[in-house]
Amino acid sequence: MNYSVIKAVDIADGPGVRVSLFVSGCTHHCKGCFQPETWSFSYGQPFTRETEEQLLSLLRPPHIRGLTLLGGEPFEPNNQRALLPFLKRLRAELPDKDIWCYSGYTLDGELLAPSRARCEVTDEMLSLIDVLVDGEFVEDKRNISLKFRGSENQRLIDLRATRREGQIVLYQ
Repeated sequence: MNYSVIKAVDIADGPGVRVSLFVSGCTHHCKGCFQPETWSFSYGQPFTRETEEQLLSLLRPPHIRGLTLLGGEPFEPNNQRALLPFLKRLRAELPDKDIWCYSGYTLDGELLAPSRARCEVTDEMLSLIDVLVDGEFVEDKRNISLKFRGSENQRLIDLRATRREGQIVLYQ
């Protein structure tokens, strides 16, 4: 997997001060995408053990609330396979940090059902994420007043509560 950029300080893509990883590769190609360069799976730099070390180091300070995964598309199957070992390591080493993930795939329509996104690691990756912002960016539904999302069709899903309740629970 490649990634395009790491933001060491991000306050736009989740609550608090966060570290954000923008992965490369996306098959959605949303009209009006703010990062179309990340559609290419070969864009950017390889995600390596050194990249993991850098991210963990950036996440360690107590003022950093957590990690946000964006793209590109973190739930492209090859990206899931590359991210899963890192997310497991993050949970083991820094269990108090939360994990947010943005995906153009919908939880109930594509990540939990047969789709081009679902693969052998999808369930485990979802189990490590606290909040999923799901749904493609839809330019006609763009709304700059929305918190932590770009278009009105996108949902902020509290995955912990969703797993506990057995139904989709939106993040408050």
